[in-house]
Amino acid sequence: MATSENESKDTLTVYQERLDALDATLASKMDRWSVPALRAAVGAVFIWFGALKVLGVSPAGDLVASTVYVLPPEFFVPVLGVWEVIIGICLLYPPLTRVGLLLLALQLPGTFLPMVLLPEVVYTTFPYGLTVEGQYIVKNLVIIAGALVLGSTVRDESASA
Repeated sequence: MATSENESKDTLTVYQERLDALDATLASKMDRWSVPALRAAVGAVFIWFGALKVLGVSPAGDLVASTVYVLPPEFFVPVLGVWEVIIGICLLYPPLTRVGLLLLALQLPGTFLPMVLLPEVVYTTFPYGLTVEGQYIVKNLVIIAGALVLGSTVRDESASA
């Protein structure tokens, strides 16, 4: 009986060691590829969303136009689109990450303006029920977190350059 119990423990130990090795391998791959994947994803989102504004086909164009009162929307929305494309390009090219993060830091607060200026467009029930537009705005929290991660790499990139 004791031998069967020891064999079970040995088998369990072997499976735990294999699972641990697989876990270590996967974690190592994620460590290697997470920042480049994040850089590509955030860069692509900015280029894509910005290009839609430049082309005049952004579903967010009307929201932006309704939020900005200082400049004519036919001017401001495409300029914002170009700004976003530049952010995306800078984030994709590591030596320009700092520039991209600066441009992003200047642009991102404006993305939350509709929550204050147009609450009827953003909320179904204030402060927690969000419309599609509200969800579009709140997803910028993920962009902010991604920017923080990319910002944490700039010194490493400078040292390796």
